[in-house]
Amino acid sequence: RRFGDYLVSVFGPGRRTATPGHPEIEMALIELSRETGERRYLELATFFIDQRGRGWLGGGRFNSSAYFQDRVPVRDASVVEGHAVRALYLTTGLTDLYLETGDAALLAALNRQWHDLVAGKLYVTGGVGARHNAESFGQPFELPNDLAYCETCGAIASVMWSWRMVLATGHARYADLIERTLYNAILAGVSLSGDRYFYVNPLASNGEPELLSRGGCRRKEWHLVACCPPNVMRLLASIGHYLATRDAAGVQIHQYASARIATELAPGQAVALRIESAYPWEGRVRLGVEEGSSRAWTLSLRVPGWCAGASARVNGREVAPARDGAGYLRVERQWARGDTVELDFTLSAHLVEAHPWIESTRGCVAIERGPLVYCIEQADQQNAAVPDVEIDAGAPLESAWAAERLDGVALIRASGWAVDTTAWKDRLYRPVSPAPAPRRRVELTAIPYYAWANREPGAMRVWIPRGPAAAR
Repeated sequence: RRFGDYLVSVFGPGRRTATPGHPEIEMALIELSRETGERRYLELATFFIDQRGRGWLGGGRFNSSAYFQDRVPVRDASVVEGHAVRALYLTTGLTDLYLETGDAALLAALNRQWHDLVAGKLYVTGGVGARHNAESFGQPFELPNDLAYCETCGAIASVMWSWRMVLATGHARYADLIERTLYNAILAGVSLSGDRYFYVNPLASNGEPELLSRGGCRRKEWHLVACCPPNVMRLLASIGHYLATRDAAGVQIHQYASARIATELAPGQAVALRIESAYPWEGRVRLGVEEGSSRAWTLSLRVPGWCAGASARVNGREVAPARDGAGYLRVERQWARGDTVELDFTLSAHLVEAHPWIESTRGCVAIERGPLVYCIEQADQQNAAVPDVEIDAGAPLESAWAAERLDGVALIRASGWAVDTTAWKDRLYRPVSPAPAPRRRVELTAIPYYAWANREPGAMRVWIPRGPAAAR
């Protein structure tokens, strides 16, 4: 509070005029206002936000107001641009401001920026930031794989923004992105042992050390710019706060994990739920009511965006809950202690393709199972080098639990080919041959992307070239 008071004494109307070079203070001031009930902190956050678009920032290393999100006023913004972490910390603070003020122009600008992100600047893992230069967003569809920046802090900022958009709109699309980002872009940022960290999270690697950037194929114990390790620690420690919300009408479940949720819908109206699940490995979720209420209330359950089918049973009897158009199943009743809800989400491995304007993924597919994105890593390919591999997109994918591998994962096995590249020795280019390159059948084994780089160094890729149809 003393720091907040000091900032109020220095900045604001009639005092110093400025806006922060790295947005974060806006969130802190708004939260301080919520905790204390003092509007002066909210007013200072608003003041900082309203200075943007006046060109206060932009000199120095990158000499660009876009890098600092200072090119246009926040209510006129339509794209996410510049430094990715700065950009999403700013949209997070803007959403906080909307939640406090109901400023419709802010929400409209946030919706435009959200569409710009998910329609052209988002990696399949939920990662953000295409360019090492300036740690920034690129142009729409500029999403390289081996040179992806995808800073761990950027993924965390995305979760923070998405959570506030859930609070602002109640729509499941934002909770879907939280889930995708948590299980892929963020978990990849920390080793399975919990003591090594990626700053940069590429979607392809040749398995060799990267000496000229923060990328590479091995996590580090620490980083010179040490924002990502403590940031991921803080997020994982607070993960329970992202599971559920409540309002006067009932409880909303946004993420599925084994947990106990206890709250009050109104004074004297306590409710408690226990969630049990092996999600994301299994699609079944069980919710048990440990404390009901004297009146009816609505339990809202997100249907994941990846899910092709969902069913629900209440106390063992199948029900047809109302679907609200926002991505949730809603069950209203007078819940009592001992009531149960069982959800079954159809969970199977499948291939996805990317927009054809993304050059780095043209002619490739990726493997997903539930919220998890998969990759192939050299340690699992016994008979082929990862750079030589093609996948048979018409062959079935098979899932198998491997308790002994990578602390327990569901592996995906696929059929494909290994292309014979020996004829290319010492040649980078050659005339096109009318005959297809020789290839042989191989079995491919894919692991969850978050688990890569936890064994010996080796090549990895998320996007796998499709083999030719004629070879099938």
